[in-house]
Amino acid sequence: MMIMTRSAAAVAAALALTLSLPTAAHAAAQPAAPAPAAAVPQVLPIGVAVSALPLAAEDRTGYQRTSFKHWNAGDVPADGCNTRQEVLLAEAVVYPEIGPGCTLTGGVWWSYYDEREVTPAGALDIDHMVPLAEAWDSGASAWTAARREAYANDQGQPASLVAVTARSNRSKADQDPAEWLPPSADALCRYGAEWTATKLRWGLAVDEAERDRLWDIAAGCGGTDVEFTPAP
Repeated sequence: MMIMTRSAAAVAAALALTLSLPTAAHAAAQPAAPAPAAAVPQVLPIGVAVSALPLAAEDRTGYQRTSFKHWNAGDVPADGCNTRQEVLLAEAVVYPEIGPGCTLTGGVWWSYYDEREVTPAGALDIDHMVPLAEAWDSGASAWTAARREAYANDQGQPASLVAVTARSNRSKADQDPAEWLPPSADALCRYGAEWTATKLRWGLAVDEAERDRLWDIAAGCGGTDVEFTPAP
């Protein structure tokens, strides 16, 4: 019987350990999986953008406002501000003071729908450019609850949520451009572009009357571009 010295035993143990490692070492040497490519912003002339919108009949069956959870903790949960408050901070013309609980004091905003300077923050509504009910009609009824929440709190594209006077927002309600347009004529091209951008971002459809009105707007807004980034 062969007797192994302590030295030989150590060599054997080291060899056994080495032979047990190739799989782990090989895995460590493999390059990391590439991160998903970020969505690329797209810019289209307004007429081309309107033509790119899918056409479909609207259906409001089963709609409830509570199907779209908002306002949530916002893009920066640690700041103590919800989505509404973060939008107000982002759009302030004169920055407000931020108190406990993200209470906003002072500050000035510009409501482009009706060309009004607004203060205080409580006099503003945060408008979903494409209202929640309209989004439901146009495709969001098939989404998951998480995607509807992402839509309702979307700060990934500035046009999606906009601070405006409570009066103009409530006049608009859940109407599309065939039914309601901003009272300021100077707002028309911007509004048509931002409505189109929001629908393209989220892959939402338009009905015939809505599309025809958007084409009418585009015809009078030569030189206006629509910029959007497809939603994650």
